[in-house]
Amino acid sequence: MRKHLVAPSVLAADFARLGEDIELVNNSEADWFHLDVMDGRFVQNITFGMFIVEAIHKLARKPLDVHLMIVEPERYIGDFRKAGAHVITVHYEACPHLHRTIHQIKDTGALAGVALNPHTPVHLLEDIIEDVDLVCLMSVNPGKGGQKFIYQSLPKTRKLRELIDTRNSKALIEIDGGVGLHNAEALLQAGADVLVAGSSVFAAEDPVATIQALKAFEAVFDF
Repeated sequence: MRKHLVAPSVLAADFARLGEDIELVNNSEADWFHLDVMDGRFVQNITFGMFIVEAIHKLARKPLDVHLMIVEPERYIGDFRKAGAHVITVHYEACPHLHRTIHQIKDTGALAGVALNPHTPVHLLEDIIEDVDLVCLMSVNPGKGGQKFIYQSLPKTRKLRELIDTRNSKALIEIDGGVGLHNAEALLQAGADVLVAGSSVFAAEDPVATIQALKAFEAVFDF
């Protein structure tokens, strides 16, 4: 039996009123804050670093899910953990020594995640799936909010669910990009555990109601 989580993506919030948007999520049914850290090298855009993560941590009453879209993430894992990260996710494509990096994250006490770009197949995780706490499937190309969902992510989610269950891994499946009320149910049925929702929440007329609706989908499944 599985129950899903909702993680609003702060990248889609209004940074001119960030404190208000953080409080909005605090008072909603959301489970995590999702924080996208971009360095302008692994992806084209630059967002924020550990100082903003630390500032959000002071206001947040829910765990911080920190997604490092950066090169050489191993250089900064300790800093992001000290800044308040509960989950730290690195990209498969940015980590030539992924096993070492995953265990570096775990050694800090954070949950360790690995993210896959849309073109990266899930079978590449066969040798690490039992070590990770979370797999983040990018359902858009990383580096920019507000993109359209890539529907190939649905069969990819099913393949990942099969790998996780076959290997008796405890890893959660997180879907990041283009997630909203139009595809949340299909993603959950495919095996997703965590829905990252950015524009669909913060651009909604009623963000709290949208989060509630994302949580209200049939959330418990037998696999």
